Amino acid sequence: MAISPEEFDAIRKFVHEHSGILINEGKEYLVENRLTILLVQNGCENFLQLYQKLQSDPGPLRTKVIDAMTTNETLWFRDDSFFTALSDHIIPRLMEKAKTQSLVRIWSAACSTGQEPYSVAMLLEERRRQIGPSAPPLNRFTILATDISPSALFIASAGRYSQLAISRGMKNDFLDKYFKKNGMAYELDPTIRNLVKFQSFNLKSSFASFGTFDFIMCRNVLIYFADDLKKQIYGKIHDALAKDGLLAIGASESPRGYTDAFEQVMLGGAAAFRPKGGGSKAASFEPTRLTGNA
Repeated sequence: MAISPEEFDAIRKFVHEHSGILINEGKEYLVENRLTILLVQNGCENFLQLYQKLQSDPGPLRTKVIDAMTTNETLWFRDDSFFTALSDHIIPRLMEKAKTQSLVRIWSAACSTGQEPYSVAMLLEERRRQIGPSAPPLNRFTILATDISPSALFIASAGRYSQLAISRGMKNDFLDKYFKKNGMAYELDPTIRNLVKFQSFNLKSSFASFGTFDFIMCRNVLIYFADDLKKQIYGKIHDALAKDGLLAIGASESPRGYTDAFEQVMLGGAAAFRPKGGGSKAASFEPTRLTGNA
């Protein structure tokens, strides 16, 4: 069913208001493809009627629409350069912190169906096995994984993945170590699954209740937001980072143009960001000038 220009404008403004997601001009087909099923299920004859129902339904329908418009593109160990930096630089640093810190906190924002936080959890356990008996216990680490999509969080929390999902980036040795085949699904080892706590969260909301984190990943999500919201989120991330914490964003992303509160550090072939004046513990990573497109 074709969407009119007026209907498209109304729905994209609604989605932006409630999720921060910016649907650009020319994406009418995207709204049509993702919302037509909801239109039919709710007995609507056109997208105007669906929009009118959204205005009178403050809960379930709004959640379904936002869920449908969320892009859940993800894979295991996404971006080789980032995960190399994670293995060689960031996780060793977090292991050191765990020797003197009762809890090392990691946040995977916009975690989709869980591949990112679970990949990090497996790498943490790999590092512990390499260190041996002197390694900090796994309960010294916690990973908070959040997303706005209820359907994505349902899949992530279950820790069960199809062959198709596993084929997208999973390494064979990790599959053998940390998954068990059960029927047509691959089930993640409970030790790894229990390290990650999933929670529904809208990045437009306040971060205050989360406290501070030693490492935050907010990768490949801010590209869907308008500039003013990006600026707000970078500010909130800065406040949620420990003074010697690190932020990872997508390879094509940069805080440049939105905030001057971060400085870039190169970890091998990947960039990360730390709060300016991050303290002596951060001094082992030499800052470099911010580069890249906003």
